Amino acid sequence: MSQSHVSRRRFLQTTSALSTATAALGPVLFASGAETPTSEKLNIGIIGAGNRGAANTGGVAGENIYALCDTNPQVLEQAKSRFPNAKTCSDWRELIDDKSIDAVVISTADHHHAVASLAAMRAGKHVYCEKPLAHTVHEARLMQQVAAENSGKLATQMGTQIHATENYRRVVELIAAGAIGPVREAHVWCSRTINPVEPAVLAEQPIPDGFNWDVWIGPAEMRPYSGGYWQGGNLNWNRRWEFGNGVLGDMGSHLIDLPYWALNLKHPLTVESEGAEADEIACPAWQVATWEHAPRDGNAAWQTDTKVIWYHGPEGMRRRSERLQPLVGNDTDISKWGIGVAFVGEQGTLVADYGKLVLSPSDKFQDYPQPKDRITPSPGHYAEWIQAAKSGGKSLCNFEYSGALIEHNLLGNVAHRVGKKLTYDAASGKITNVPEANALLTKTYREGWTV
Repeated sequence: MSQSHVSRRRFLQTTSALSTATAALGPVLFASGAETPTSEKLNIGIIGAGNRGAANTGGVAGENIYALCDTNPQVLEQAKSRFPNAKTCSDWRELIDDKSIDAVVISTADHHHAVASLAAMRAGKHVYCEKPLAHTVHEARLMQQVAAENSGKLATQMGTQIHATENYRRVVELIAAGAIGPVREAHVWCSRTINPVEPAVLAEQPIPDGFNWDVWIGPAEMRPYSGGYWQGGNLNWNRRWEFGNGVLGDMGSHLIDLPYWALNLKHPLTVESEGAEADEIACPAWQVATWEHAPRDGNAAWQTDTKVIWYHGPEGMRRRSERLQPLVGNDTDISKWGIGVAFVGEQGTLVADYGKLVLSPSDKFQDYPQPKDRITPSPGHYAEWIQAAKSGGKSLCNFEYSGALIEHNLLGNVAHRVGKKLTYDAASGKITNVPEANALLTKTYREGWTV
């Protein structure tokens, strides 16, 4: 048996073992340091109860929803109607201080994700956090470090729900089986764009009764209240660097996750980006970002230099189709894929999204056998996290894995804002060839809201 085949099997078996471990646990809770399980439910604190927060709360509603936190009193009232026994507050720091809370679910704007998650982990709480896990590269690195320090004690999970689905597993299995040979490029795209941010500073409005504007702003620079900063949710505030990470930071969490998993990617060697003119306030309306990765040990599909190329916005979609359509011929119309990933191998191309996949050339793969090595089905994205919290195990999208993914992705935004190709030294977490770019790996935090 070849070394690459052994490594491929080890990779799939490790992934499968994590899934199997969570699937087989059942509803038990291991107290910290205890050997005897109990049947107690987790006391969960909800940080951000509207929009994604409502969906995430539904995902963990089988536990005890102990406390609800939101800066918007209307959202808090709606959530309270579903969980009338839950405590309520408008400042998530109160939940961190509450020793009765075992775990938190964080569904805020991006600029709170790492600040709240780090505080919760340091307070000994399990953490589920919406994507993207961090607002800066430095925060993503911190999330990995603190999660690693608490490995086996705290369960963590980033909200990349698609990671638990079957289609992603089929793609990972095919790539690991060498179906298309060594993969030299993975193209990833999302047709979404960013609407203009005008004006940059909004006119002051009266703060609605009960709305906690100070907490909503949190780590960002304080400014007079305007509902225009937050109303409309993620597609509004995510346009601004101070609160979000644009299309790449948001949708890249779901989509780049697939090649990151399938190709066993780690930290990139270089990153560059082109797109709309860099803006100090607004994220780019279109972008094409490229990361270069060194060969990895193991499967032949990994033993080559690999590029990951990201596209979004109308111009990004045009360039994606121009590059990829010739590779798939008549097997699929790339322009009809609003989101997707195309793995380009030496023996073919695999195109996939959340629910389907196409192998090209189709005549070559018509009778391609199902890979023998399979990844065990997930018990469910939220169930993975809950069961890991009750067993001392790990979910698949734990912060060590997902933190590295987000560190990778956000380097693409740094390259865009600097406008230069960057060389990244993962060991030090520094950009070595453009020193001024290192300032964009982190940010300034308002007093009382630091990491």
